[in-house]
Amino acid sequence: MKIIPKDIKFYKRTPTFTHENVPQGLLKNHSTKKDVWGLIKITQGKLEYTIGTDEIYLLEPGKNGIIEPEIVHHIKLMGPVEFFVEFYK
Repeated sequence: MKIIPKDIKFYKRTPTFTHENVPQGLLKNHSTKKDVWGLIKITQGKLEYTIGTDEIYLLEPGKNGIIEPEIVHHIKLMGPVEFFVEFYK
């Protein structure tokens, strides 16, 4: 997984999502716009983060997921979970 470049700045954050209210679009392949990076932060539980078709990471508190601009990705819930996504550009 790549790291967020140091020269970009935070600009917004999603609400906290749970296994009960996660938007269905996050469970399917999607991507951010050009020059938009994301940081998936888990506050409780675990989720599986897939980048493209073959990079799979287990995210949990303290282990964040980096979303690269325009790269297709999706998540899979691994039981009860709470998380949010920060966006940078």
